[in-house]
Amino acid sequence: KALLTIPHGATSTYSNISKKINRQAHSSRAVANAIGANPIAFLIPCHRVLRKSGALGGYRWGIEIKKQLLKTENGTKKR
Repeated sequence: KALLTIPHGATSTYSNISKKINRQAHSSRAVANAIGANPIAFLIPCHRVLRKSGALGGYRWGIEIKKQLLKTENGTKKR
């Protein structure tokens, strides 16, 4: 549910998602693993979550796909 609150064209971080779901005591890695298990990326925008450093991190369907999705969304931000 937390991923669904990230607006089109925006991003969040694994640590921000941890805070949002009140799991600060859990590592961002655990949150990243849970997000990475998302089998329906076209409905749940897991590609919008980045590392705290701004790095892309991993992506189940490959980092190039994640880059392209973010680039496409950034060019078509809802106004």
